[in-house]
Amino acid sequence: MRQEERREQTIRLLLEATEALVREKGCHAVTMKDIMTESGMSKGAIFHYVKSKDELFVWLLQKRLDDTNQQFQLETEQVPATFEGPMSRIAESIQAFGHSQDVTNKVFMYLLGKEEDPIVGEALRQYDERSVAMARQWIEVGQQHGVIPQAVDAAHTAELFVMLTLGLRVRSSMPLKTPAFGARDLAKLMARMLQEG
Repeated sequence: MRQEERREQTIRLLLEATEALVREKGCHAVTMKDIMTESGMSKGAIFHYVKSKDELFVWLLQKRLDDTNQQFQLETEQVPATFEGPMSRIAESIQAFGHSQDVTNKVFMYLLGKEEDPIVGEALRQYDERSVAMARQWIEVGQQHGVIPQAVDAAHTAELFVMLTLGLRVRSSMPLKTPAFGARDLAKLMARMLQEG
C-alpha cells in the first residue's frame, strides 16, 4: 500500500472512531484515550496526524463539506444538466443540519464554545470561508449549465445561504418545539431563490 493510501486509510479510521464517540458520548466527554481505544491506534500514531481532539472535530466538519461537494459534483456530471439533481444533494445535507443529533452539529456547537482558542477560532474562520467558497462555486456551476439565472449574485447568495444554514445548525441544537420553519423549508427557499433569480 502506498504511503498516501495508508495516510487516507488512517485518517478515515480516526474520523470514523471520533464520529462514533461523539454520537455516543458527546464532544465534551470524548477524550484522546477514548479515540485511542476506539481506533486501535497509539497516542503517538494519532499525534502524528493531529495535535488534539479539537483538530479531529474540525476534520469532521470538513469531511461533511467534502462529502456534500463530492455528491454535488457527481450530480453535475449527469447529462442533461438539471437543477434538481445537484440541489437534491445540497438539500439532503441541509436536512441533516436540521437534526439535533447530527454529529457535525454537535461538533460545530462544541467548537463555537471554544472560539476564543486561537487554533479553534482560525479553524472556524477557515470552515466558514470554505463553506462560502463552495456555495459560490455550486451557484456558478449552475449558472454555467444554464439552470440558475445569471442574475443571481453568486457571492452574496452564497454568503446568505451559509448564514442561514449556520443559523439552522444553532437552532437545531436548542431544546425547542418543532419550529414553523425548518430544514425542508430552508432547502425550498434556497431552491426558489436560485431558480427565480
